[in-house]
Order: sequence, then C-alpha cells, then structure tokens
Amino acid sequence: MRKSPYTVAILKVLKIRLFSMRYFFCKFHPPRPDFMRTMSADEARLMKAHGQYLQSLLEAGKVVAHGPVNDPAGGFGLSLFALPDDADLQALLQADPMLIAGTGARYEQFPMLQLRWQTT
Repeated sequence: MRKSPYTVAILKVLKIRLFSMRYFFCKFHPPRPDFMRTMSADEARLMKAHGQYLQSLLEAGKVVAHGPVNDPAGGFGLSLFALPDDADLQALLQADPMLIAGTGARYEQFPMLQLRWQTT
C-alpha cells in the first residue's frame, strides 16, 4: 500500500517529536518536611508563585503534569517535563520562584526513558 505525501510528512513530524524529546520526573522538595502545614504568609505567596510558574510551563508545553503529593513523611511536588533536546532543564528549574528566593527548596531530577500520556 502506497502512502500519500501528506501521511509521509505527518509520520516524519511524529518521528522527530518522539525521538528528539527528553523526559524527566522532577521531585520538588520544600524547605522542610512540615512546610505544607507550617508555611508563613510570605512562604504561601512564594508557593503560589511556584504553582503559577509550573502552570506557565505546562501551558508552554514543557511540563506535561505537575502537582503536590501528600506524603506522610513530608509532602513534595511532582512535575513531568517533556523537553526538546536543546532545552535546558536546569535553567527552567532554577527559574522557580521558590529557588530564586533562596528558601532552601530544591529539586531532584530523574531522566525517563520514555513518557506516555493521553490527551483529551
């Protein structure tokens, strides 16, 4: 069966997107284990800015999902990044308002072999 030029072009774009992307699971550690229960008003404002920053990355297509995780040992944040090869993950993480403010928050990052998700 012969493929149309349109089908071939779409397949090429999909192949480029699938094989030129890097994926990361990033774990956001707040400044202290009880942070979600004990944050000050200033820290709450920074956390709101942190959430807005991650949402902007989601809307830009750099983050696939993000949100807080309620862990009895201490809450943390989860972000799944999907970045082109030339994107700088470190620069994106360091631009987080919680890190810029020097609160003691930090990220751990884990490269993923692949990331699958469903869009609605």
